[in-house]
Amino acid sequence: MTNLLFPDEQIEEDDLYFVCYMLERVARKLHQRNQYVVNHISEKEWRRIISLANVLHCENPLKIESEWIEEYHLQDGNFDIMDVDRELVEQIPSATQMGKVYMRLILATLRQEEDYVDGMIRVYNDGICETIDNYNCSAYYEPSYVITRAYYDGGF
Repeated sequence: MTNLLFPDEQIEEDDLYFVCYMLERVARKLHQRNQYVVNHISEKEWRRIISLANVLHCENPLKIESEWIEEYHLQDGNFDIMDVDRELVEQIPSATQMGKVYMRLILATLRQEEDYVDGMIRVYNDGICETIDNYNCSAYYEPSYVITRAYYDGGF
């Protein structure tokens, strides 16, 4: 994928990872699902954000969270991903871990006609995300190929 702002540069997998990580952070902070964040920022803006990812990763993540919330008018919700059954879940995965889970799923299912932004919007709008984001089950820590197969099969 070609960088919109720096046409001589390519957008790398690490840029996609950074966007998935920040998306997870913002969604957690707002008590929203990732899908909410993805759908409340325009595709054009996602293309701009991913084009800036190689620079933004040097910024303080708290600053980027605040900027996204303010700039895109993101609202608080009532979905708390951290609200889990402590008898089932010893440790909640971090935003960095979940950013990697989603980056891998996007890359593994990327269609020939898609770029990273198209794949990101498609994946985060798929019903499988409700299962992956349910930390009371084991979906999020399954190997990438199992998550990919579940995506193609329509569920676990």
